[in-house]
Amino acid sequence: MDDIRTLSIEAPGEITFVEEKSPTLEPGTFRVETVYSGVSAGTELTYVKGTNPYLHSSWDSALGLFTEGVPSMEYPVRGIGYMQVGMVTETRTAAVREGTLLAMAYGHRTGYVADPLKDRFVELPDDLDPLLGIYVAHMGPICANGLLHAAADLHGPAVHGLGDGVRGRRVAVTGAGVVGLLTASFALRHGAAEVVVVDETAERLRIAEALGAKTVQEDPAVTLKERWRHAPGDRGADVVFQCRGQARYLALALKLLRPQGTVIDLAFYPSGADEVRLGEEFHHNGLSIRCAQIGRVPRGLAHAWDRERLSHETIELLHDRRDLRRHVVTDLVRFDDAPKLLADLAEGRRHAVQAVLAQEVED
Repeated sequence: MDDIRTLSIEAPGEITFVEEKSPTLEPGTFRVETVYSGVSAGTELTYVKGTNPYLHSSWDSALGLFTEGVPSMEYPVRGIGYMQVGMVTETRTAAVREGTLLAMAYGHRTGYVADPLKDRFVELPDDLDPLLGIYVAHMGPICANGLLHAAADLHGPAVHGLGDGVRGRRVAVTGAGVVGLLTASFALRHGAAEVVVVDETAERLRIAEALGAKTVQEDPAVTLKERWRHAPGDRGADVVFQCRGQARYLALALKLLRPQGTVIDLAFYPSGADEVRLGEEFHHNGLSIRCAQIGRVPRGLAHAWDRERLSHETIELLHDRRDLRRHVVTDLVRFDDAPKLLADLAEGRRHAVQAVLAQEVED
């Protein structure tokens, strides 16, 4: 029974591995060895940089408020990450079979002992690229939940499928990171009339185009409002999915919308949103911003649309879009090199769309 190596952020900019003794396998539990571990740079780098709000304030889950005082988290921060694919190497439960590949969210660790009564896992189909399995447990459901919120915005609890909010509609996606690219792929798969991705990075726009989306670069608000006309004085996107955690992208998303449209916000803003000018388009066009985070599905849909169903929708997307590996996964890195990778990403010495840690990487 090998020890488990866990990624640890000891302090801002200080990243290493720590050795942890692998727990004894008790009846009803199972052990996995990590095959792939996807890096969610937007979230994880906030711990590397020290900007995550949990490091500076206390989250009161009962009140739903951040309050000043003792931080909810302190350094060292260990086991961040929520995109793991693990192989079951030993089991003492009938819930899983040895040799099965599972999508889970247990952080950047070389292994893990799981309890089926406490830990969520999704068995990966044999015909699915196991590397794309990093999206099944958490990241894919985040994006699918964005479409579900768009559907609920139109139909309330009378939602039948993910396409109800995008089918036949003109869709804009601001931000071409992993969340934006997966969300655009979901919208394309579910029948959007047109999907346009907006980003400042030419390479990411090329990826969006390779996945079938359209792109604009110069003055996207004017360009799209000239292109997308609904009626006199009614121009712009039917819905915008905001997928980049920078205030100027939220401000841009509001500019892209037609009057009385909705921004479905999937982003995380560790630095706040001072650039969002609520006295301009938001006020004059009667717009809405709807936060769609994986912690909850739209009101009235929880019974029909739990995270298991969103994972199933993700598997269906990944079956349909096998090219996501070729276009979105830009960096495959040895697990041992994770500290350097995160440090380089945080300091801007390296850029990646989707980096994945692997136990074995071909040279």
